[in-house]
Formats: sequence, structure tokens, C-alpha cells
Amino acid sequence: MFEIEAGRLLFFVSAMNRNEFDKIINQAAQERGCTVVAVDFNDDDNVFEVTIDKSQEPVSLEDCEYVHRAVLAAFNRDIEDYALTVTSLGIDAEEADELLKSIQE
Repeated sequence: MFEIEAGRLLFFVSAMNRNEFDKIINQAAQERGCTVVAVDFNDDDNVFEVTIDKSQEPVSLEDCEYVHRAVLAAFNRDIEDYALTVTSLGIDAEEADELLKSIQE
């Protein structure tokens, strides 16, 4: 949905679009044997962070890419103006940095 306000073009994400987003990430995750455990949305920046998990084995990079690409195929980033990160449960960014430092030493 677009709206013109004082010469500016504004974009509003409708509830239908968010519902479609949720449907797509859940379907894509299931196709890879994963479940969606969290969806964080920063409304100020239109940033989605999706966290997926598998019960029997670790989540692979390919699993994350699959979910990410499913969203990219469904929503035009130029029109919807969003950013997306798909991650897995596990160590956080600080822990990963520390692990990399210890490996380099």
C-alpha cells in the first residue's frame, strides 16, 4: 500500500504482507526440516531477523540460504524496502568473534 503525503511517497507494510511473510518462512523452513523459532522485526528500519532450528541435526548454511531465498523470491526488496537475516540457534556474534580469534592465535 502506498500513500502520498506532502510530496513524499510512503510505504506501509500491511498485515496481509506480514502474514504472507510468516507463511513463506514457515513453509521454507519446513521444506528443509527446520522450524522457525523466532522472528524479530525492527519496525524503524524494516529489518527482519529469522531464527531457525532443527531437532535432529545442526542447521546448515544451505538451510538458512533456502529460507532467505524463499523470501527474496516472494517479496521485491526494492518495493518492500526490507532487510533480512536468517540465522540458527547457537553461539551469538560475540562468541563467534572470540572463537575466530582463538583459532587465529
